[in-house]
Amino acid sequence: MDQVFKALADGTRRRLLDRLHEHSGQTLGELCERIDMTRQSVTQHLAVLEAANLVSTVRRGREKLHYLNPVPLHEIQERWIDKFERPRLRVLGDLKRRAEETMAGKPGFVYVIYIESTPEKVWDALTDADLTAVYWGHRNVSDWKPGSRWEHRRADGSGIADVVGTVVESDRPTRLVTTWAVPEEEGQEDKYSRATFDIQPHGDIVRLTVTHEDLAHEAMLRDTAAGWAAVLSNLKSFIETGSPLPQEPWLVPNR
Repeated sequence: MDQVFKALADGTRRRLLDRLHEHSGQTLGELCERIDMTRQSVTQHLAVLEAANLVSTVRRGREKLHYLNPVPLHEIQERWIDKFERPRLRVLGDLKRRAEETMAGKPGFVYVIYIESTPEKVWDALTDADLTAVYWGHRNVSDWKPGSRWEHRRADGSGIADVVGTVVESDRPTRLVTTWAVPEEEGQEDKYSRATFDIQPHGDIVRLTVTHEDLAHEAMLRDTAAGWAAVLSNLKSFIETGSPLPQEPWLVPNR
């Protein structure tokens, strides 16, 4: 948390976050066009933001794309803003809910969160139906073999699935790739989005990167991004403390 406040204390770094909020997935060159500063200085500021987990990066060919990662801002909101301010002052909450605009050939968004755990425990928390029911409000049900079907079923006992899809890749405990669609659009290939979970050791903790791409439209991108910020914070709390955060269940966005 100290790194986040330190990163936000600098005006140039806040402007970089503003640029990524307006248009996420930019290269260093694109960011430098909007900031009156040398590439070396911008690179140094981006390194501070990445160390604070406010910016995540993905390589696409020879390019390195930079994405706003709103999860730390969501945690600040929960710890500092929600306790002391009314909704009219929830600026960070609004920033978290605002989704990054899509760009051709690039992910819809990329989130990174660090969890005090092991890759195996994080994998199980994402794929075990009983565990996901506790912190997600839905049971993720599948045998998690490539090519198998998976369902995101409500944990109320109704058995209703709000999301269905296919397991594309499954390499426990490091990588899981799944397709997502609402049940009434199952089988329509152009209606599926794609979620990738990369789980990597990071010293004594785990770095979880969630990439969600091919979302249908801006409203779906916005709502899904808000849902992921809440789910990932809840996942972190559940794994580290054994208890999820008090929150409203994440609802699958309307298309």
